[in-house]
Amino acid sequence: MLDFMGRGNSTCDGIKRRTFLSLGSLALGGLALPSLLRARAESNPVGKKRSVILIWQAGGPSHLDMYDLKPNAPTEIRGEFKPIATKVNGVQISEHLPRQAKIMDKLAILRSATHTNAGHGMGSQWMLTGYQPTIEVNDNIFPSTGSVVAKVKGANNPVMPPYVNLPRLLSLGKAAYLGASYNPFAPDNDPNSDSFQVRNLKLPQRIPAERLNRRRDLLKDIDTIRRDIDAKGDLQGLDSFYRDAFEMVTNTKAQKAFDINQEPAPLREAYGRNDLGQSCLLGRRLVESGVTFVTIQAGGGWDTHGDNFKALKNNLLPRFDQAVSALVEDLCARGLQDEVLVMAMGEFGRTPRINSGAGRDHWPGAMSVLYAGGGLKMGQAIGTTNANAEYPTSKPASPGCVLATMYRALGIDHNTVFYDQAQRPMPILNEGEPIQELIG
Repeated sequence: MLDFMGRGNSTCDGIKRRTFLSLGSLALGGLALPSLLRARAESNPVGKKRSVILIWQAGGPSHLDMYDLKPNAPTEIRGEFKPIATKVNGVQISEHLPRQAKIMDKLAILRSATHTNAGHGMGSQWMLTGYQPTIEVNDNIFPSTGSVVAKVKGANNPVMPPYVNLPRLLSLGKAAYLGASYNPFAPDNDPNSDSFQVRNLKLPQRIPAERLNRRRDLLKDIDTIRRDIDAKGDLQGLDSFYRDAFEMVTNTKAQKAFDINQEPAPLREAYGRNDLGQSCLLGRRLVESGVTFVTIQAGGGWDTHGDNFKALKNNLLPRFDQAVSALVEDLCARGLQDEVLVMAMGEFGRTPRINSGAGRDHWPGAMSVLYAGGGLKMGQAIGTTNANAEYPTSKPASPGCVLATMYRALGIDHNTVFYDQAQRPMPILNEGEPIQELIG
């Protein structure tokens, strides 16, 4: 089943979600895909056809062990890892990110991101929406960045959805008051699997195209009757959205975009044969095909309360390093480094002091965010933290600043105002400005 709403990952403080868009529901009048395409049609594209691939490190990655090492701090702070030189003079990162070190001229690290909420759900909402929630919930109170982009920009290609989650739905990546039309499209399947497919993106063998066309004609007749008794005119224009929905199901471009098996085996190996690596490769295919915003949550495990160094060294960092470096190099090789912005971040950093289980706990006071491409200025590390990486000492950046920079790269005015269900004005961001060192 191709899902607009699917499963989420759990963390330490952790209904089967409603799914829709089977071919049957589409043929009988289901509104999921037509609503998505309506969202695309109602959008107001501005500027260049840029796109974003956001790698979401759910759980909270350790800034002290990745991008902001403190080799002169006491042992209980600095931990086991050593910094190494990168291609950019004066910028050092973890020894377990050697591939990124070699392409540091194509990356930019923000070391001084900060906020004040150490809860997974609330921290995630803040980083993914720019708004600080006041209660811990498992659903969006404010629209996610991907949903905002879907509303404002739409898709870069009319047969593709504007906003995709890989490999499955991000639990706090939805549209809130913007409406379900701007929720993400998710295959809910591991692209590293030999059996990976986006179910119902093509017709089942038992339903030939002729039969689907007959269902479409029947639906047209039914809608004609419904419009005749529709006093408010709510159904006016539905035909075009259903037509586009059928087009997406039958058009080979969308099918080909999700067909990761079209990629050569050496390139798939270069990204890493795991869910994170293959999701990054699929994300590149999707933005090339016209998806505007892709959020990737794959790999998991960043909530390292225990055995932090073992988990990072043996699993998390090698996979992350390989996938990110392959994605950035691939985009550059294709001449897409200015059109596609890659970001990597989580909901917060980790505690400077190592706990009794050789782990690090939640720490929102300081964290690092990785940027690549998108027309931003690369080859730099921005901001500093104190000797124990507890809080910024220069260039502090709120979640609003982190996201305002992304919106700027997409050509979106982050002061644009929406209205919630109560018709209250809600700007895209209520604080923060683009980071000047990145935008020039």
